[in-house]
Amino acid sequence: MKSVTRRAALGGAGSLLLAPRLSAQPAWPSRPVRIIVPFSAAGTTDIVARLLVEPLTARLGQSVVVENRPGAGGNIGADAVAKATDNHTLLMTTIGTAAINYGLYRTTMPYKPEDLAAVSNIAGVPNVIIAAPNLPVKTLAEAVALAKRRSGGLTIASSGNGTSLHLTGELLKQVAGIELVHVPFRGSGPMLTEVIASRVDLAVDNLPSSLGHIRDNRVKALTVTTPQRSPAVPEVPTTAEAGYPALDATAWFGIQAPSRMPKEIVARLSQELQAIVKEPAMRAKIAEQGAVPIGDTPEQFQAFIDSEIARWGEVIRKANISLE
Repeated sequence: MKSVTRRAALGGAGSLLLAPRLSAQPAWPSRPVRIIVPFSAAGTTDIVARLLVEPLTARLGQSVVVENRPGAGGNIGADAVAKATDNHTLLMTTIGTAAINYGLYRTTMPYKPEDLAAVSNIAGVPNVIIAAPNLPVKTLAEAVALAKRRSGGLTIASSGNGTSLHLTGELLKQVAGIELVHVPFRGSGPMLTEVIASRVDLAVDNLPSSLGHIRDNRVKALTVTTPQRSPAVPEVPTTAEAGYPALDATAWFGIQAPSRMPKEIVARLSQELQAIVKEPAMRAKIAEQGAVPIGDTPEQFQAFIDSEIARWGEVIRKANISLE
């Protein structure tokens, strides 16, 4: 008869004791994963989110679905994610929901920066400053000079109060020392209609929304507000080349999770998203939208978010803007 040592016996007993605990750990994901888009369908945020659905579904082995929850500048959808407890709800976050809104809604924000955890920044979209076809300027320098000569300055449109486009215009006012009258619209569509008709002088837009109009010469692209020229419009100079390097404003779109989500889940999600963004087919799809693929780590994305909160908070303070 084979003898059993005390250590072996204890080891076997330990294994039996551990087995139920290990088997009780649920696999993740154990059900469909939701990506909440805090804006309406068909916008840039929604488009980027839906690019992730198919590859993320394949990698996670569970369905990934997009749910649009617009309202309050993105705060309604973002707050729903901040308060989620199911470990299967993510936020398609933006420069607004993750950075700008903290300065705009100083006393009425329903969530705090620490309520959301960074997972990965997916893509950056250049903003572009465009001019109406009848405005007698071809460059940003000429627009600045005209604003200084004209009594009351020029009008500058955006897709809404408090958007990154509005704040890019405010930043232009600050770095160029010019007067610009902000004209907010409900979205890029109606804004572009008025620019094309030359009823407003200038506008700031996400490049994807204006790209077709720029290529068809219905508006004049003066500059992109990024350090490098955009491959989508390589002929358009950057703000640094135009003499205003401080006018750096990129709209960005990433994934955040509730801060209570286990770190190992956040780490896995980030790894999967980074791998997806590195795929040539995905990079091509992102580039088709006039965007630049990123795909960074949680630590890198969080550091970037913190810097954006500080930077745009200062712009908002100087412009004395509040949406309370």
